[in-house]
Amino acid sequence: MKGKVSVMCAPYKCVCAILLACCCAIAGESRLKVSQNKRFLVHEDGTPFFYLGDTAWELLHRLNREEADTYLENRRQKGFTVIQAVALAELDGLNTLNPYGHRPLLENDPTRPDVKDGPNNDYWDHVDYIVNRAEALGLYIGMLPTWGDKWNKKWGVGGAVFTPEIAEVYGQWLGQRYEDKPIIWILGGDRPIENDTHREIIRAMARGLKKGDGGRHLMTFHPTGGRTSSEWFHEDEWLDFNMHQTGHRDRGSWQSIEKDYNRSPTKPVLDGEPLYEDHPINFDPVKFGFSADWQVRRLAYWHVFAGSCGHTYGCHNIWQMYAPGRQPISWAHHYWYESLDLWGARDMQHVKNLMLSRPYLSRVPDQSIVVSEIGDGDGHVRATRDSQGSYAFIYSPLGQPVTVNLEKLSGTEVKAWWYDPRHGTANQIDVFPKKGTREFKPPIQGKGNDWVLVLDDVSKNFPPPGAR
Repeated sequence: MKGKVSVMCAPYKCVCAILLACCCAIAGESRLKVSQNKRFLVHEDGTPFFYLGDTAWELLHRLNREEADTYLENRRQKGFTVIQAVALAELDGLNTLNPYGHRPLLENDPTRPDVKDGPNNDYWDHVDYIVNRAEALGLYIGMLPTWGDKWNKKWGVGGAVFTPEIAEVYGQWLGQRYEDKPIIWILGGDRPIENDTHREIIRAMARGLKKGDGGRHLMTFHPTGGRTSSEWFHEDEWLDFNMHQTGHRDRGSWQSIEKDYNRSPTKPVLDGEPLYEDHPINFDPVKFGFSADWQVRRLAYWHVFAGSCGHTYGCHNIWQMYAPGRQPISWAHHYWYESLDLWGARDMQHVKNLMLSRPYLSRVPDQSIVVSEIGDGDGHVRATRDSQGSYAFIYSPLGQPVTVNLEKLSGTEVKAWWYDPRHGTANQIDVFPKKGTREFKPPIQGKGNDWVLVLDDVSKNFPPPGAR
């Protein structure tokens, strides 16, 4: 591009031989793809990949290396698989210096990333460090090339710096830099598509990324609250799976998940930003208080059982990396490092472990297995099962009794369990002949006492739910 510094440089190479060897070993197993039935994400060898994300939007911009190490190791221990972070961050990511005194761009021009010779000399060296550290821990970075205010200002402090032409150049540079890293590209960034220019910016950025990385990585689009990527891009070939943002109201989006699940062409779907833990519900902490673990937990089960290929957790204090000396966004009231071990974050691994403890790629949503009241509010009951009938999961969010049609299962005998989403433990209830319908009553009822009824075909000899 005339008058611009060339940015088509080779990807940054880590100078640490030990880290390189570790990263290369993991990189060989890192490529993801859509499953053959177009419902799930899998590794290149076809083994299931459960997308368990955490929103760490300001990770690449606000944390130093020691802090990033602490955060990533904590998330690895809790079973997360994807860390969602932004290259050109929301909170004045173009102008506010990172912990090492660097900005990402020269003169806020996305065609001119501020890259300098030698290690640890620029903003992108720090991004490289975090990407490599995540790789060494077996984590994927769900990388947003930019927050949405850089292409649709709408609100916030950002300025729109992208055109379709600029987006393609920047996308190609970014794709090339991370072509061999465990990345999932998440375009968008909490802004709606409001005109043809916005649409073309996103499409151009997708083209650039694909040119840069050779199409090695999955792509999706992160929309604004209450919306889904399918509204604008479902039929675009670059969109590998649909992403929702439920937003931060006390609501589930199972109807919207169902709608995308049933769209043609078939694509996987998940919620990329539901209600955060410790977030002011409906943005009104006085009237509604702050969200608790059981509220974020039930969203995971509602949405996964409705057909999602995974789920994203978030904590209000963590996404913004709130710390001393920083202005809190929307009533954040604990520092990020004090919030790492909230119960909701601990509980996310249990939904992943449950789903992977049974045949995964043949799972389908099926509300017809429940013959008692399913409800449409706090007590909404959600069910999913193996398409061949080898197992069924029924989620009871308030510990209310559920009556199930056993004829949906295969075999002649059924083994029943109560799976505890709070602790990831399972207690066997009974083994009985498969016949007609049967009511099951959880051990404890009430808000915060949610349960999953697990029904297995005895002949399959499955391990206890959640065991892997």
